[in-house]
Amino acid sequence: MIWGTLDHERVLDKKLRIALFHHLVSVSQEMKLFVGKLSIQPEHVHILFTLPVNLNIAQVAKGLKGESSRWINENDMTDGKFRWKQGYSAYSVSASQLTSVKRYIENQDEHHRHKSFLEEYEEWARKYGILKAGG
Repeated sequence: MIWGTLDHERVLDKKLRIALFHHLVSVSQEMKLFVGKLSIQPEHVHILFTLPVNLNIAQVAKGLKGESSRWINENDMTDGKFRWKQGYSAYSVSASQLTSVKRYIENQDEHHRHKSFLEEYEEWARKYGILKAGG
């Protein structure tokens, strides 16, 4: 699952990313999600997890995004009100691809030195017909 900050603002500084990492792990444990990999960048989050049979993707998104937004604001961890961008992306991953997906998530720092999250997202969205060329 991937989600980003409102307007792709790079508001998640290093201190906040560390605190958010621990918070999301804790919330995941409460939800009985097994987290395989988690990476938090200045403007987006990647989390690989095993979905329990009693939850659906929307419930997980609400539990992770909604709760973390509330937590960030309740603890005044950013200047002004913090908001995640509406929506998220969620993908199923076959067992044969777990290692490569984990590696991709693990290497986000290096990966985004060459291409921003927004550039990568727009490239992906055009490739899969979510955005039209030039739009």
